[in-house]
Amino acid sequence: MISTALIVGLATLSVGLVLAYLLRLLPTVRLQLVGLAFLAVLLPLGAVLVSGWVMFHMGDDVKILAVTAASALTAVVAALVVARSIADAVDRVREASGELARGSLDARAPTNGPVEVAELARTFNQMGENLQRLFDSRRELVAWASHDLRTPLANMQAMLEALEDGLAEPEEYVPALREQVAVLTQLVDDLFELARIDAEALTLQLRELPVAPVVSSSLRGVEAEARHRHVRLASDVDEELTARFAPEKVERVLMNLLTNALRHTPSDGVVAIRVESLAGEVRVAVEDTGEGLDAEAQARMFERFWRGDRSRTTRGAGLGLAIARGLVEAHGGRIWAEDREGGGARVCFTLPSG
Repeated sequence: MISTALIVGLATLSVGLVLAYLLRLLPTVRLQLVGLAFLAVLLPLGAVLVSGWVMFHMGDDVKILAVTAASALTAVVAALVVARSIADAVDRVREASGELARGSLDARAPTNGPVEVAELARTFNQMGENLQRLFDSRRELVAWASHDLRTPLANMQAMLEALEDGLAEPEEYVPALREQVAVLTQLVDDLFELARIDAEALTLQLRELPVAPVVSSSLRGVEAEARHRHVRLASDVDEELTARFAPEKVERVLMNLLTNALRHTPSDGVVAIRVESLAGEVRVAVEDTGEGLDAEAQARMFERFWRGDRSRTTRGAGLGLAIARGLVEAHGGRIWAEDREGGGARVCFTLPSG
């Protein structure tokens, strides 16, 4: 009897391993689940039947076989129900993904079903929302860029026609034409920089340098605008504090943040840059005494091409803060916005410490 049991056990194990390998070759999850259900029930049942055939002369063994067969049938039905439930949940996610692939960006998958499938559906839905937001942003970019390109081009065309018709002298319009060219150049530069960031083609040469000179240079760059707006500029930075960064890129980040802060700071207000050393990084904060930030602006102001009613983006296509985020992240840092105690807003970013 012991030898018979060993033979049946080894045979069952061998057949089980072979069938389990074959199950992996089935093309769909549904078929694999069904096959697994049958394998989990029929293989032990087969072993019991073989053992019962050997001991068939015992009357009680017939009863055992009957009970085993009934239990096995119940297990098969239950396994098929569970397999169908799981497969249906997977099918719903598959159908939604197919709709998304065909261009239906509002396709969403139901989040009911087993925990794993529900989590898969939630992740898929989040991906769909991100894709929809991205395509909406791209459409908005085309609209905004078209408007921002059309305005200076129309101005230049009108001035050139006036010069051609002898209605104005060149010295009257040359400075204005130069300003319009500068506007177009800035927009094109922003679009090119953002394209490099999106393509992860931006390469930076980080050097250990003091932060104070970059802060001073950035403040000088907006000094004329601040004076025109009657806004006071201030800074708080240790002259000896160093960080690892590309100075021209960090200066561009600061210029974008300062220009944005000035636009939202009333007359007799203050815009300040404060720099402090933290554990393993240097934090740079641009603060203003303006109207502060609402919840949506705090969450979305660094998104590409986003604008709100109280948007804190720069002129043009609204790319300044998106570019600032890309440049900071290229340094391995973080950037975020928050309300400032006492009123106003604070935009902070980090750089690796020197």
